[in-house]
Amino acid sequence: MLDQQLTIEPAILYFGTTVVLLSTQNEDGAANLAPMSSAWWLGWRCMLGLDASSKTTENLARTGECVLNLPSTDQVAAVNRLACLTGSNPAPAGKRARGYRHEARKFEAAGLTQIPSLTVAPPRALECPIQLEAVLAGQYGLGEDRSGKGAFTAFEVRIQRVHVASELLMAGHKNRIDPDKWRPLIMSFQKFYGLAEGQVHASRLGDIPEELYRSPDVDRARLALG
Repeated sequence: MLDQQLTIEPAILYFGTTVVLLSTQNEDGAANLAPMSSAWWLGWRCMLGLDASSKTTENLARTGECVLNLPSTDQVAAVNRLACLTGSNPAPAGKRARGYRHEARKFEAAGLTQIPSLTVAPPRALECPIQLEAVLAGQYGLGEDRSGKGAFTAFEVRIQRVHVASELLMAGHKNRIDPDKWRPLIMSFQKFYGLAEGQVHASRLGDIPEELYRSPDVDRARLALG
């Protein structure tokens, strides 16, 4: 039985989502890398919620390209090293108030290795077990009712390439990730967590063949290399 429920007003409502290291390209061609966790997937599409003043927002809106590098719990130290860094110079006032400072060499600061992508200009992070190359499909302002100018920006991106460490694949399948092997890094109320081993309960949805969810974007992605 639940204890008595209370009506409260928490400053944030980050109940727990997967951490993403988002790589984009700066105006000078250098790579920017930023941690974020306001992300969710549907098919081969992903919605990304970003601070409207961030360098990542600026880069993604300008170039229309990014890579979603998904760290496991093994990369938590690298993610933490990026936590209070920004590619914007000077750092926006709101970020300075929270202790952020400018850093141009984000990959180096994190201790991660850049490797080329196949269909987009921003590089991938070698150490992340999953890397998703993506292009911009839509951009939407959030929070416009608060100040007249959106405090946040939501981006819809379409995945073009999925790179996965071989040890994460399900035995006997070349195109399926085994959820019992994948240990994503989770952020909940500004703190890092991982998944416990094993399923908490069998899922009826797990009985549906995964191929029945296949999106037309999968075939469209094959055309990205020309």
